Amino acid sequence: MKALFKPAPGAGLEYVDRPEPETGPADVKIRVLRTGICGTDLHIERWDDWAASTIAAPLIPGHEFYGEVVEVGELVHDVIVGDRVSGEGHIVCGMCRNCRAGRRQMCIRTQGVGLQRDGAFAEYVVIPGANVWVHTSPIEPNVGAIFDPFGNAVHTALTFSVVGEDVLVTGCGPIGLMSIAVARHVGARFIVATDVSPSRLELALQMGADAAVDVTLENLHDVQHRLGMREGFDVGFEMSGAPSALPQMIENMNHGGRIALLGLAAEPFAIDWGKVVTHMLTMKGIYGREMFETWNSMSAMLQTSETLHDRVASIISDRYPAREWRAAFDAAASGGVGKVILDWTEL
Repeated sequence: MKALFKPAPGAGLEYVDRPEPETGPADVKIRVLRTGICGTDLHIERWDDWAASTIAAPLIPGHEFYGEVVEVGELVHDVIVGDRVSGEGHIVCGMCRNCRAGRRQMCIRTQGVGLQRDGAFAEYVVIPGANVWVHTSPIEPNVGAIFDPFGNAVHTALTFSVVGEDVLVTGCGPIGLMSIAVARHVGARFIVATDVSPSRLELALQMGADAAVDVTLENLHDVQHRLGMREGFDVGFEMSGAPSALPQMIENMNHGGRIALLGLAAEPFAIDWGKVVTHMLTMKGIYGREMFETWNSMSAMLQTSETLHDRVASIISDRYPAREWRAAFDAAASGGVGKVILDWTEL
């Protein structure tokens, strides 16, 4: 099969022939139709310090995908050949305290598809049957390919109730943009998004934000006044990891505000912990998706809301044949674009 392969530690990937993966008794083999390029994949291709400390090469990366089931292990149930599927990329142990308590997203021994085991930048991928998400309703293949990052957005946006609340979203990358669409769908009052990219701020408005703010040019207190807000934001989604974002969010939260943190900071930064305490703020780290309640939520929302479906689909800005992976990775790394898709039906 054709695959994007990292043969050894170091920068770069190779578009080469690799053996098809074998299907174990508890596994499902999937013919990959589309894959999304994630920031994690860019780190792996560049082989930066994070990748060197986290990734095991040789490796086929890729963890955002949509495909068709072609083989099912004898121990697998509720998945059949021909099903159209996406996949939960976190492979969990099933035996630690969190797994046994039904909190699999908090497994202490998680392995990542495309990180610690071969992933989906290939014609075929094999994952445990328990990690397969069957699309019981028709879905556009490109949207199916971004269920993983859409799940991150849904997990973040639904962590705290946003019904009737004022929401601040810092960082308008693809996941931040989708979180805006979800917050609008479930009933937030005002949604304010911040970024420094004009194109991404424009996309934030298209996702349903009431205001899209370049914080280098405009003060968030002024934005609140313009919208008629009186007491600060009730809920925050920190999606950027920028050192200035969380302190600025804390400064603009109402007393008792709740903050969901998805963005990963590259380095430590100072926080006004006095304000966190005296304003009784709640901050919660978000990683991946709740397995599998988030998947149920996002499938249901897309099935019942054409507006949300169209907003999520509009995040996809570019699609390339798999053989043009280099141009696709360059586009994804350029900034100011949405999600970039590789088409594995065009080799």
